Amino acid sequence: MDLHAQATERNEILADLWAGGETKPGCLRETRARVLPWAFEEGTGAFLYWLVRPGRQPDEWTVLYNEGRGLLWEHHDMGCLAFLLAVLTGTARTEYFGHLYDVLKPTEHRFEKADRTLGASRC
Repeated sequence: MDLHAQATERNEILADLWAGGETKPGCLRETRARVLPWAFEEGTGAFLYWLVRPGRQPDEWTVLYNEGRGLLWEHHDMGCLAFLLAVLTGTARTEYFGHLYDVLKPTEHRFEKADRTLGASRC
């Protein structure tokens, strides 16, 4: 995904929606707060964003989920990796991703180092 192009497109779309009367989430009413898309849910129009706030470093950015075809936004006071882990382990408090845990029914999660999974780098 071309994050730069996607960010430009999403900013234009959201600005038009908010100018047209849709309610802007409270956390984005802060001066210079903005969203930066990092994932989307194919087929639904839903996006996951980093909430970028003035004076915050990227490792302090939190997650915003917008259902895409509706007004609902969901804020998660954690970074994207912590959020993804919470979704995969079924511990995320979310209205949107709970179905994944039911569908996948994971019994165990295992994380491997990239070199173990993909093979050692030959550089």
